[in-house]
Amino acid sequence: MKTRAVRLYGKKDLRLEEFELPPIKEDEILAKVVSDSICMSSYKASTQGAEHKRIPDDVADNPIIIGHEFAGELLEVGTKWAHKFKAGDKFSIQPALYYEDGPVGLLSAPGYSYKYIGGDATYVIIPNEVMEKDCLLKYEGEGFYPASLSEPLSCVIGAMHANYHTTPGSYKHKMEIVDGSKMAILAGVGPMGLAAINYVLHREDRKPSLLVVTDVDQARLDRASEIYTTEFAASRGIELHYINTGKLDHPVKELRDLAGGEGYDDVFVFAPVRQVVEQGDAILGFDGCLNFFAGPNDTGFSAMLNFYNVHYAYTHIVGTSGGNNDDMVEALQIMSKGLDPAGLVTHIGGLNAVADTTNNLPNIPGGKKLIYTHIDMPLTAITDFEKLAESSDFYKELADICRRHDGLWSVEAETFLLSKLG
Repeated sequence: MKTRAVRLYGKKDLRLEEFELPPIKEDEILAKVVSDSICMSSYKASTQGAEHKRIPDDVADNPIIIGHEFAGELLEVGTKWAHKFKAGDKFSIQPALYYEDGPVGLLSAPGYSYKYIGGDATYVIIPNEVMEKDCLLKYEGEGFYPASLSEPLSCVIGAMHANYHTTPGSYKHKMEIVDGSKMAILAGVGPMGLAAINYVLHREDRKPSLLVVTDVDQARLDRASEIYTTEFAASRGIELHYINTGKLDHPVKELRDLAGGEGYDDVFVFAPVRQVVEQGDAILGFDGCLNFFAGPNDTGFSAMLNFYNVHYAYTHIVGTSGGNNDDMVEALQIMSKGLDPAGLVTHIGGLNAVADTTNNLPNIPGGKKLIYTHIDMPLTAITDFEKLAESSDFYKELADICRRHDGLWSVEAETFLLSKLG
């Protein structure tokens, strides 16, 4: 079978090509990719090329397919896996192939390391190790884009689970955010921050009583407040505040005042900016945990940490990068119960838009760029549909659908798009 895919050959060398896939082996699965969400990690992979830890050294001769936030439909299942999967199953993939015996498995991942599997393709071959690690996950919800976005959602789920707190008088750590806690999400209205807000507001087992979300971009703060409203948060028992710290004279004091002067139990930092990290450290309360979520490009990135508070106030720090299988399963389950990740999506495009979008991702404003691999379509902001509708019946219908869904992407919009262009 032929596939069209965007392949990486070296630094910023992404090529949309058509080539033949080999017949699947008995321990492999042939799949159709429908959607892929472009991640900043793919930009980093393209920028670094073979210097990236997940990219093979011989990528110039054996290019890999990029994209790791993807979903689709299984077409042909090898005999080894016929007891567990069947043609027609919808799927999502956990790209991080963890190994119990050490970090070696972290260096192989669909979307970084393989010739025949990655999200920015029409058809792929899922290798045996993905199934062996239970990283091929069935998706039984509507549409496809929620399954694509289950991977970034799993990352913030993992971050919440990774936070920890201490038990005075003992050496036991209590994993998880504090139920009924005071929580702050700093630089929190980018795509991943929005995913974190969405998860916090929909979580059933535990949640904060106070959630403060900060940024310095007022337009993004306004959009976040329209999607995830303070009224909805209140209905969930959460007092939610959106704060532009760029407009505060004394941001640390004013943020601490919001928390009753005592500081925050759980603080999440979503930008690799020294000032933001130090602000997060400064607003921690007793036994507060700071989660440094943002991955910096600078290997020497550092910030000041108040060690007086580490000693006397038991403050501590943790870093997370990605979720695991359980986090992916939780993401898919919570979506089936009403969490819609559409608020993360700001742009739609076809496979032809992937290379330029990936290589220029930091310069493109907005949230997630959602790609449908079986269509050709320039990367287009959802907010531009109305303007394009003036001269296109296609965009007029798409704009009407999005308007009915409060300006957001939806399964209805996806179905219409695929029926017209897929």
